[in-house]
Amino acid sequence: QVQLEESGGGLVQAGGALRLSCTASRRTFARLAWFRQAPGKERQILAAISWSGGTTWYADSVKDRSTISRDYAKNTAYLQMHSLRPDDTAVYSCAVQDEGAVTAVQLYHSWGPGTQVTVSS
Repeated sequence: QVQLEESGGGLVQAGGALRLSCTASRRTFARLAWFRQAPGKERQILAAISWSGGTTWYADSVKDRSTISRDYAKNTAYLQMHSLRPDDTAVYSCAVQDEGAVTAVQLYHSWGPGTQVTVSS
């Protein structure tokens, strides 16, 4: 099973930007997605990228402020976000999917431990 590890979280001021990284131990999946979960809220899928072709998908809530990309050779995906707001505060994590609809959250597996992002006002 692939192992994922996120990095790049931290404290950011409102209006700022961040870049999160998700490194996979092996290249054995079709799609990688970024999620976030704020305290007391459901996990939310933010963006996804097909690993071989690089096709991207974004949730409406972040598509104007986010870019997902991947470095195929490094087995690493990135999520860049700008114009951050306090309500972006959450634990951000990545997971992979072998098949299925991009929004089929139940088909994602190998969740990373997550990285905390805190946006201060």
